[in-house]
Amino acid sequence: MSMSNQETRRGVLYAVAAFFIWGLFPLYWKPLAHVPALQILCHRIVWSAVFVTGILLIQRNWAWLGDSLRQPARLRVFALSSLLLSTNWLIYIWAVNENRVVEASLGYFINPLVNVLLGRVFLGERLTPVQASAVGLATLGVGWLTLSLGSVPWVALSLAGSFGVYGLLRKRAPLPSLEGLALETYLITPFALLALLVLHWQGAGAFGHGSGLSDGLLMGAGVVTAVPLLLFASGARRLTLATLGLIQYVGPTMQLLLGVWLYHEPFGAVRAIGFGLIWAALALYSGHGLLAYWKTRR
Repeated sequence: MSMSNQETRRGVLYAVAAFFIWGLFPLYWKPLAHVPALQILCHRIVWSAVFVTGILLIQRNWAWLGDSLRQPARLRVFALSSLLLSTNWLIYIWAVNENRVVEASLGYFINPLVNVLLGRVFLGERLTPVQASAVGLATLGVGWLTLSLGSVPWVALSLAGSFGVYGLLRKRAPLPSLEGLALETYLITPFALLALLVLHWQGAGAFGHGSGLSDGLLMGAGVVTAVPLLLFASGARRLTLATLGLIQYVGPTMQLLLGVWLYHEPFGAVRAIGFGLIWAALALYSGHGLLAYWKTRR
C-alpha cells in the first residue's frame, strides 16, 4: 500500500472517530441533566482549558500565544469565535437535557448548507445551480417543520447558525486546532471560573455536592471536548473535502437515532417529511461534490 493510501485510510479513521464521539455526546450529557446547562458549560470551558494546557506543556508549544497576544485584531476575532462556540455548546447541552436531541441533530444536518449560504453572503462565493437547489430544498424543509409543528425549530437553526459563523470567523484568523481551541478557552475561562466560584459561594455549585459520577463527568468534559476536535483536525489534513463532507453526517445520524430509539422523542410523519426534504438537499449537495471530485481526479 502506498504512503498516500495509508495516510488517507488513517485520515478516514481519525475523522470517523471524531464524528463517532460527537454522535455519542447525548449519552455523556444526559446523566448531568440535574445540573443547569450554564453550569455544565462553565465546567466544560474550565476543564477544556486545563486539558489543552497540559498538552501544550508536554509539547512546549507556547510561541504562538505571545504572537497572538500582540495582535489585537486576532484577539477580537477569537473573542467573538469563543462566544459563538460557547453559545453553541450551551444550546446543545440544554437541548439534550430538555429531550430535544432530534431537533439538535437537525442543526448539524443543515450546517453544511448554512456554510454554503454564509460563503455566498460574506465571502462572495458563487453558488452553483445544484448548491442553490440544495439550499432551497433545505429551506423548504425548515419551512415545512415550522408550519406543521407550529413553531420555528430555533434549536436547530441556532446550532447551525452559531457553528457556521464560528467557522467563518476561524477562516479570518486561522490557528491550528489545538492552538485555536486553547486561545478560545483562555479568553473565556476567567468568566467561566468566576461564575463557578460565585455559584460555589452561594451553595448552588454542583461540583463536590453530588455523586462521584457527576463530578467525574464534569471534570471529563474537557477531555471529551478536545479529543474529537484534535482527531478531526488530524483527519481533515489527510482527506479531501468531498470525503470529509460525507463522513460528517455520521454525528447527526447517530444523534437522531439516539433521540428516537433510546430517548423515545417524537418523530412522526410531519417530522419525517421535513427531515426528508433536508436529507434530499444533503444528498444533492454531497453527490454534486463527489461528482466534481471524481471528474477532477479523472
